[in-house]
Amino acid sequence: MAKFLFVYRGASDATAKMTPEEMQQHFQKWEKWIGEGMQKGWMVDAGDALTPEGKVVNAKVVTDGPFVEAKEIVGGFSIVQADTIDAAAQLAKGCPGVQIGGTVEVRRLAGYTIKK
Repeated sequence: MAKFLFVYRGASDATAKMTPEEMQQHFQKWEKWIGEGMQKGWMVDAGDALTPEGKVVNAKVVTDGPFVEAKEIVGGFSIVQADTIDAAAQLAKGCPGVQIGGTVEVRRLAGYTIKK
């Protein structure tokens, strides 16, 4: 079984328009979906949400950022396991963020290990 990274993007427009009660219901959907994934064993690491602040680093400079379109903002990540990338994509369809206009990028982890 392979491991995959789920990168959660967008949906900030939809969540910005939610009432506090709707936001609470949305978070409860996330908790339920992640809880079910952990219980069934396909979600290996629930990951975390990301704050908007960040830095972009290259060989010469560190700048504030990333500055991207709201629909492209990475909101968080998880690690899941599935037999194939298509099976992982099927699991991603259940993501509450997808239901309100966000996306889940599904990427297979290479499986590199660092020897200490």
